[in-house]
Amino acid sequence: MDLRFTPEEIAFRDEVRSFLRREIPADIRARLSEGRHLSKQDMVTCHRILHQRGWAVPHWPREWGGQDWSPVFHYILGEEIQRAAVPPPLAFNVSMVGPVIAQFGSEAQKRRFLPATANLDIWWCQGFSEPGSGSDLASLRTRAERDGDHYIVNGQKTWTTLAQYADWIFCLVRTNREAKKQEGISFLLFEMTSPGITVRPIVTIDGGREVNEVFFDNVRVPVENLVGQENRGWDYAKFLLGNERTGIARIGLTKERLARARQFARETPAGDGTVWDDPDFRRRLALIEVQLKALEITQMRVVAGARNREAGRPDPNSSILKIKGSELQQAATELLMEIAGPCALPAVDPDEPTNEPPIGPEWAMLTAPTYFNYRKVSIYGGSNEIQRNIIAKAFLGL
Repeated sequence: MDLRFTPEEIAFRDEVRSFLRREIPADIRARLSEGRHLSKQDMVTCHRILHQRGWAVPHWPREWGGQDWSPVFHYILGEEIQRAAVPPPLAFNVSMVGPVIAQFGSEAQKRRFLPATANLDIWWCQGFSEPGSGSDLASLRTRAERDGDHYIVNGQKTWTTLAQYADWIFCLVRTNREAKKQEGISFLLFEMTSPGITVRPIVTIDGGREVNEVFFDNVRVPVENLVGQENRGWDYAKFLLGNERTGIARIGLTKERLARARQFARETPAGDGTVWDDPDFRRRLALIEVQLKALEITQMRVVAGARNREAGRPDPNSSILKIKGSELQQAATELLMEIAGPCALPAVDPDEPTNEPPIGPEWAMLTAPTYFNYRKVSIYGGSNEIQRNIIAKAFLGL
């Protein structure tokens, strides 16, 4: 299998690199690279720049803004966005609910939601996980009962990322409590300003507030906002999760972090020299880089094989990418934190003004919060334990 890029693919890669450097605000890219908080407007700005260029939803049907690209072009775009420290198009919109509506929604739903979703005029959040229903998502208990032209929704969702920014939520709800658990679930869309919705932040280990609990108390949802057929939501959820795991290895992001680790190691004093002078440090960095190159080759094999896969059918190899990709993302954040040493934990909030001088370089104060935040990557998108079960079934027949 020839994994080298063609001249056309190399030209596209160069075009993407040039565009991202030229058009995406440098201050936003710098803040993302450093692990700083991005505002809602930062993310909207970058999303719309990419959408105007035709690069926010290239995998959608062409009639709704997609591109007739090969899997390699899709891979190159995602890789370069990560390597350039550019906020990617909002995944809830472009990789999750958008493809579901395009595939299973009514024509009225497509016209109403898809253009606004592609341009981030609507910010979506995901209402899937519940207390006690995470990896075993089919056991969810949030219920929706039909009342004339509406569903009445009651229950709770958790770990709802960026719900504080969201205009709408796409939600899995139980519409038939008598059926087998996978067969009694429906896929509903409703506004976050609907009466009866309460959003409460969850403070994470790094001090962030990106995830939330969402409570539903007799929320009225028009029946016209049901996607597809009632009690078929589990099928649509599986389709969505297949899209969510596309690019989940985030190889470009890890490359960017390792490049920063090399730079900072050469600048950070240690003993009579710098961190870079420590042969054990260089050995560990080289090991991560070798593993990342092997993962990149695996990713390219998956991309090449996508040409022959049935549309919408997830590749079980993506589970391998998820496991190793998340482990290497965590390893890179750990390496940066070790370089920072005692300066890794900020004494003050780095995003708040203060008269106190920093005790070390500014980049160092963000390494420990980033390290803590990245403990999540081996859990979301299907925990690594679940991915190992998928591999066992798909490849070992267990």
